[in-house]
Amino acid sequence: MKKLKITLAIATISFFTFSAFGQRVKKTSGNEDILKSESSINIEFNYDNIQVGKYKTEQEYITAKTAEYNKKEAGKGDSWAKSWANDKESRFEPKFIELFTRESGMTDSKDAKYTLIFKTTSIEPGYNIGISRKNAEIDAEIWIVETANKENKLATFTISNVPGGTAFGYDFDTGLRISEAYANAGKKLGKYLK
Repeated sequence: MKKLKITLAIATISFFTFSAFGQRVKKTSGNEDILKSESSINIEFNYDNIQVGKYKTEQEYITAKTAEYNKKEAGKGDSWAKSWANDKESRFEPKFIELFTRESGMTDSKDAKYTLIFKTTSIEPGYNIGISRKNAEIDAEIWIVETANKENKLATFTISNVPGGTAFGYDFDTGLRISEAYANAGKKLGKYLK
């Protein structure tokens, strides 16, 4: 029993240690200092042209997974596809916003002078089958634009290899793993911009 507790403690520490090193915010252009005097920012999300796992497009992934789940149980794939679509607005975005606003000290407001657009470029859903697991991961581009003129990119960043999973491995649900990756991205970006 003592060996099991020690093993779990080491695994938990390793998870958080390696998670911290995997994700990195990198400025690619512009100047984030424009946000220094701002107390609010409008946050939007963009999911165009996402690569998911080994699939080149999100639609290829959805089609394959829907067919796979429907083959196992009629209708299960269709339910999964609806959940996949709904998770963006109901799980991923709220997690990102919650951690970003907490770490940056800014509030999310549609009336803010600047808008942060979080453009997901790839998602690795990961898996958890009990005896084996792999964290989810996301990569994204971040654009700071004028809310009144969203074509004007004032600063751009990338964030890559952002892991998502729960500390004790009870993340059998794909949406849960991915939402944790969005939470980690919000936390890391919020700290960076603060």
